[in-house]
Amino acid sequence: MGSLPHIVEDCLGIVQLFSDGSVSRSDDVKFPMEVQDDGSAVWKDCLFDKEHNLSLRLYKPRSPSSAAAALPILYFFRGGGFCVGSRTWPNCHSCCLRLASALQVLVVAPDYRLAPEHRLPAAVDDAFTAVKWLQSQALLSDDGAADEWLAKGSVDYDRVFVVGDSSGGNLAHHLAVELRRGSPSLTPVRVRGYVLMAPFFGGRVRTKSEAEGPPEKFLNNEILDRFWRLAVPAGNTVDHPLANPFGPLSPNLDSAKLDPILVLVGGSEVMKDRIEEYSVKFKEMGKEIEYVVFEGEQHGFFVNQPFSQVANKVLQKINQFINK
Repeated sequence: MGSLPHIVEDCLGIVQLFSDGSVSRSDDVKFPMEVQDDGSAVWKDCLFDKEHNLSLRLYKPRSPSSAAAALPILYFFRGGGFCVGSRTWPNCHSCCLRLASALQVLVVAPDYRLAPEHRLPAAVDDAFTAVKWLQSQALLSDDGAADEWLAKGSVDYDRVFVVGDSSGGNLAHHLAVELRRGSPSLTPVRVRGYVLMAPFFGGRVRTKSEAEGPPEKFLNNEILDRFWRLAVPAGNTVDHPLANPFGPLSPNLDSAKLDPILVLVGGSEVMKDRIEEYSVKFKEMGKEIEYVVFEGEQHGFFVNQPFSQVANKVLQKINQFINK
């Protein structure tokens, strides 16, 4: 008689992978934060992928500063190491409320399939499906058939921005490469730029901050390694192109035509050096990229505290980026 299945990977107590390949997910997550809602934004959910039962959450200012102006559109792809997270989690929800009201934009926050049940490229595919959904809404708006929040004249389909935090930042990178400058495959939607907040990249060779840096409160190499083991396509390593954009197996991006990119990172993040290398390499290739460090901050400093003083500085930077 065979032995009972046993746990081979335990991801923060939220996801457990067993020896027989089965996965257990807990809905009893103890969040270290609560929803912060000052009432300045409203929200609702929409199904965007019926096949995979994936929804997104729309946010908009309760009282737009200019009633006559169409709102720019800002996608927000949350983090979670490709293994955990939801648009409904309090940190993601609070962050999107803050983005909508502070930047006076319509926020689109999609969910995506999670590993290990759905390893990469599932999340990348879902991110692309989510932006294609916006294209379908833009085309429907010509006939007055789009969602009422996306009606013609209420939003500006020509001013779309993609923001991604952690693994969401990884998705933003791959969208930037896939959609190319001008996002021609999304016409009449036009993506104008990408904001990568501490994008989750990896590599078999440790950077200095990964090898020598002190662990963060909520993140360390053990957690990062576990996320990657569960997320990369089966049989692959963290040098897979979806994990390591400049790894030995990754395509050469020298000739890639990209829209502007803003990279934000905390100065005390374990991943800081890897993210800096990403920015430097793109800069050396002649890409339009800006790299900003918030000294002393750790991973998730904006998403987990979107109403803090440092969050105000982040919002100022993003506001400058989307309005330049």
